[in-house]
Amino acid sequence: MKYIVQICRIFVGVLFIISGFIKLNDPLGFSYKLQEYFSTDVLNIPFLEPYALAISVFVVVLEVVLGVFLLIGYKKKFTIWMLLGMIVFFTFLTFYSAYFDKVKDCGCFGDALKLTPWESFTKDVILLVLILILFVGQKYIKPILKNLPNSIIALLSFIFSLWFSYHVLMHLPSIDFRAYKIGNNLQDEMAVPEDAAKPVIEYTWTFKVSGEEQEFVTKGSYPNVEGGEYIDVETKEIDPGYIPSIQDFTIESAEEDLTTYFLEKKHLIVVAMYNVYNSEKEGLLKLKNFTDDAIKKGYTVIGLSASGDEAKQQLKSNYNLNFDTYLCDEKVVKTIVRANPGIFILKKGTVVNKAHWIDIEDIELKNLSELERDIIAKEDDGTAFLIDGKISSEEEFKTISKDDILEVFVYKETEIAQKKLDSINSINNTHYTSLIEILLKEN
Repeated sequence: MKYIVQICRIFVGVLFIISGFIKLNDPLGFSYKLQEYFSTDVLNIPFLEPYALAISVFVVVLEVVLGVFLLIGYKKKFTIWMLLGMIVFFTFLTFYSAYFDKVKDCGCFGDALKLTPWESFTKDVILLVLILILFVGQKYIKPILKNLPNSIIALLSFIFSLWFSYHVLMHLPSIDFRAYKIGNNLQDEMAVPEDAAKPVIEYTWTFKVSGEEQEFVTKGSYPNVEGGEYIDVETKEIDPGYIPSIQDFTIESAEEDLTTYFLEKKHLIVVAMYNVYNSEKEGLLKLKNFTDDAIKKGYTVIGLSASGDEAKQQLKSNYNLNFDTYLCDEKVVKTIVRANPGIFILKKGTVVNKAHWIDIEDIELKNLSELERDIIAKEDDGTAFLIDGKISSEEEFKTISKDDILEVFVYKETEIAQKKLDSINSINNTHYTSLIEILLKEN
């Protein structure tokens, strides 16, 4: 029993330290997972959502510290009771997620290792058994050092955990396990190989045959049932097939998907704000000088947010920003960079730099030569003529018969006009300063 307890002690202690440290490296990411658990669709305790970050830091620090305590044999009764309480709670949580199919990834190992709900539950059951062995065999757990050195190690582990969690919250995770890490190409991460495994779906068809309901299982084809009356069909995913690392990344305007267009840019700076209203005001104030300097040096600058058009326009007006903000899923923006706002820089779709708004002054931007720039444009392209939504020249406009024109809009210096011009200039790499829109009669 003595040797079994020691093996369990080392295994549990090391696993708690590794699991805790991975989450300690990204407490903000773990807080997003807790918010998912607290939501009305899962545990239905939304009143805890505002405290998710504080709970996240508390849990991950405790996880690391308990692992250290167990390995050095510090306050064994307290440690084992706390370990038992934590694993019972996590076992319940993972079972609930797995059985009711609520949360697809428990977040036990952050973004470093993705586990399915049933894999997470199995892992927690094994840990529960090991901790119960430790609980029964407490008498075999002895301190590895004398009281004073043990206490110092315990205190240092606690101080280090608190400092490290604060450090990564004020900057970015020290180790980036996500698909948007520096060096990754977003197009490659989104691509599905031609020979990739296809999803396998099982179809269960219900027919009424001779007055009785019968089920027929196929891989998708409609079953040929003589004299059968179709009632219902249910589908079950047997194998999801190949799933790319990035699935939902988009850069969208109100009119179109501009993802491919922007990912082809040679030097693109993206300001990520998952929610404009929740953005740090101090960070937003820093954006003005940084983005103006970037545009001056030849970089293409855009924003990315899940907020609505009104919020994005208000942001642009309030902080006098010289770039447009496009639409992207909130969860994706949160995943890209753990800051609100945060910066990431792309070179033809490859992430070359990322920064928390606190570190925005540390980003060094070189002056791009004319050949390096995406836009080699005139200072003023004059008036844009938009004929039925298509950019045209003044000459083309003059060739149109007055009888064919339904309406002509001459946009003056208004917010609507500027928004339309910004969109046209961004998409077409132009510098139009005024706009005339012509609507033609239908033939």
